[in-house]
Amino acid sequence: MPKTAKDAVALAAAAQIVDLRFTDLPGIWQHFSIPVEAFTEEFIEEGAGFDGSSIRGFQHIQESDMLLAPDPETAFIDPCLEYPTLAIICNVKDPMTLEPYSRDPRFVAQKAANYLKQAGIGEESYWGPEPEFFILNDVRFDSGPNFAFFEVDSREGIWNSGRDEGPNLGYKVRHKEGYFPVPPMDTLQDIRSEMMLTLKKVGVEVEVHHHEVASAGQCEIDMKYDKLVTMGDRLMIFKYIIKNISRKHGMTATFMPKPIFQDNGSGMHCHQSIWKGNENLFYDEKGYAGLSDMARYYIGGLLKHTAAVLAFAAPTTNAYRRLVPGYEAPVNLVYSQRNRSACVRIPMYFQSPKAKRVEFRCPDPSCNGYLAFAAMLMAGIDGIQNKIDPGPPIDKDLYDLPPEEAKNIKKTPGSLEESLDALEKDHDFLMKGDVFTKDLIDVWIAYKREHEVDAVRLRPHPHEFALYFDI
Repeated sequence: MPKTAKDAVALAAAAQIVDLRFTDLPGIWQHFSIPVEAFTEEFIEEGAGFDGSSIRGFQHIQESDMLLAPDPETAFIDPCLEYPTLAIICNVKDPMTLEPYSRDPRFVAQKAANYLKQAGIGEESYWGPEPEFFILNDVRFDSGPNFAFFEVDSREGIWNSGRDEGPNLGYKVRHKEGYFPVPPMDTLQDIRSEMMLTLKKVGVEVEVHHHEVASAGQCEIDMKYDKLVTMGDRLMIFKYIIKNISRKHGMTATFMPKPIFQDNGSGMHCHQSIWKGNENLFYDEKGYAGLSDMARYYIGGLLKHTAAVLAFAAPTTNAYRRLVPGYEAPVNLVYSQRNRSACVRIPMYFQSPKAKRVEFRCPDPSCNGYLAFAAMLMAGIDGIQNKIDPGPPIDKDLYDLPPEEAKNIKKTPGSLEESLDALEKDHDFLMKGDVFTKDLIDVWIAYKREHEVDAVRLRPHPHEFALYFDI
């Protein structure tokens, strides 16, 4: 990968187009393109102007001029486009002051990474997200004042076992039985392999790919751990590659957490650790599950602030269709080794100090990775600074606890509205080191309430007609 502006310009010699990319506040890549001859070291130094008022969560129209500052280290040749194109990720700046823009999600991630060092806790945090997603054959949806519907379909869907497909060859994935049958049951092996090889081609290291539990084409591809900002960049590249390769094959991919009723939703378990030099500060061979006191306090911070963190890490109304008991989603705010029913799990595959990490299982891939990773890190740092004890671990099946035990365990929020309410009350930990600004938090809450919570809450739901039309 390039390191300097000169390196990025040299890489662009293989391209005809340069595509400038940045992330809006909700977490969608935005872009515009320039001819390759305009991409010089001077251009990288000066940046490119754009209209910030047209970007969700950014500027008002009377202060719309904004500046993109390309980051040479992020440049890569786009593998999905017909015309040779160099893609480069940009930071957002104010053109008047040339200061980084407080609502730029990538800048928030950069500040979080720097705060870890400034606080004297460690030098780097490392992140290994496991994004799950569905690859579908068809999707239709629409809504209006007098109607609303959606329909998704997959050639793997168990509901197609009786359909005349001329011929129907069977091998439909039963609900909750998609983990790990080989082809022909798993029809997406070659597509996932192409995705993995394409990700490797653009510098995103991949550890494993496989079919996931749900029917209808649920998949998982895991990236190798890396630093916080780098992993934020890679998650954006990841989503882009998965969506475009699916489309190339006449299919469509979604990172929506719960597109299928009565089957597992898509999560994004996040493995995280803090290091100083070559030392993993989360490891202590004498601690529970090999955890250091620092790691336990980090868990304490995560569990204390989970509700507020999920406003960024599970930031859609649909996320809370997934975070319910019975579908392997972690709703119990406890920690445990090996236990996938806990919100925080300590993987025990390997005993090496380098492998010791904390896995936070509540997030999902609908999130803006820059903001979600930063929020989790800040919660963990707060736990370390205040020595927040997470309490004793619970090494039981939390889905099958007796009622008298279950009632004493705190749960994740039941809706996006609850998470936003929690963020409104509990955000001081995010604002340490000016990582999250009050302005960004206020805009986030207002945007989510107006455009998502109220938009869903005020509309009649199609299933309400099945329940109530004949009352």
